[in-house]
Amino acid sequence: MRIVLVTDAWFPQVNGVVRTLNTVVEHARAAGHEVLTITPDQFRTFPCPTYPEIRLALRPGPRMRAMIADFGPDAVHIATEGPLGQAAQRICRANGWPLTTSFHTKFPEYIHARARVPVAWTYAWMRRFHGRAARVMVATNTVDRELRARGFDNTVLWTRGVDTELFRPRPHNEWPDALRDLPRPIQLYTGRVAVEKNISAFLDLDTPGSKVVVGDGPQRRELAARFPDVHFAGERHGEDLARHFAAADVFVFPSRTDTFGLVLLEALASGVPVAAYPVPGPLDVVGRDGPGCLNEDLAYAVETALATADAEHCRRHALGYSWARCAEMFVGYLAPFDRNAREAA
Repeated sequence: MRIVLVTDAWFPQVNGVVRTLNTVVEHARAAGHEVLTITPDQFRTFPCPTYPEIRLALRPGPRMRAMIADFGPDAVHIATEGPLGQAAQRICRANGWPLTTSFHTKFPEYIHARARVPVAWTYAWMRRFHGRAARVMVATNTVDRELRARGFDNTVLWTRGVDTELFRPRPHNEWPDALRDLPRPIQLYTGRVAVEKNISAFLDLDTPGSKVVVGDGPQRRELAARFPDVHFAGERHGEDLARHFAAADVFVFPSRTDTFGLVLLEALASGVPVAAYPVPGPLDVVGRDGPGCLNEDLAYAVETALATADAEHCRRHALGYSWARCAEMFVGYLAPFDRNAREAA
C-alpha cells in the first residue's frame, strides 16, 4: 500500500508522538508498504506561539498538493491538527478521498493551561476536525471513553510499543557518570519540559534522594532557577537516554494530560517502577495493580513505588507491548480509496 502520513510533529522535536510515528513508519516500510511522510521540515515554518521549539508550516497547501499527486497514494493518514493536518484535510475533501486521523495530544487542556481558552471551545473544533475521518486512532481505552463522552463517535484503539532491546536493566558501570554518585534514590522524569507536563508537582515533593529531569523545553530555564538542587540533564537520545532510565530507582510521571505516555513503557522496560497520578495514560499503561503506584498523593506514590520495586515485574509488564503489533494495527485501520478514483482525480 502507498501511504501518506501527514504530521506537524516531527524531528527535531523529541517526544512520544514523534517516536511513535517514526517507529510505525519504519515497521510499515519493513512490511513492504511505501510511506511518504509530509513534515514541517519540508516547508517554510514559523515558531509556535509560547513554544518556539515547535515549528509550524506556513501556507503548505500548494506544495503538499503536488507532493501527494506525485506520490499517488492509496491512503492518507493525518496525525496532527496543525497547519499540515488542516491542509491535508482540504486536499482529501477536494478529491473526495476518505482519511484517517489520530488523537495524540490533549491540546484543549494544553491551550487552557497556557492561554486559559475554555476547554469546551477547543474540543468543539477538534470534534469537527476528527469528525471528517473514517477512524480516529486513540492510544488507550480511557482516552477513547473520554472522547466518546465529548461526542467523538469514530474512535478505534491503537496501542503503542517499546524497544525492549534498547530500554533494559543495565549494570552500574553502564549508568551515566553524572548520575552514579548522586544520593539515592534517584527519581527520574524524562520528557518535554513544559507547563502542561506539571513537572513542578514532582520537583516540589519533599522526598529523599535526588531528582533528575531529562529533556528540554520552554519551562526548563524557569524550573532550573526555582529548583537549583535538581539535576537537569538536557535532551538525551538512544543509548544515552536508555542509560539514564536504567540508572533511576523510580520514574515519576506528574502529567495529568498525556494520552499515553510512551516514557512509562520505556521506564518499565528498564526495570524501573512508575509513580504517577491515577489519570489517563498511567491508568492504561501501568494500571492500579501494575509495577509502581498511582495515587493522588504523588509523594506517597513515589515512596510506595520505591518500597515495592520489582525490576522483573516491571520488565515483564513492558514486554507485552510490541511495535510490530502497533504498526500492524495502524495499517489495518487506514481507509484506502479506490485506485481508479484516485487516478481520475
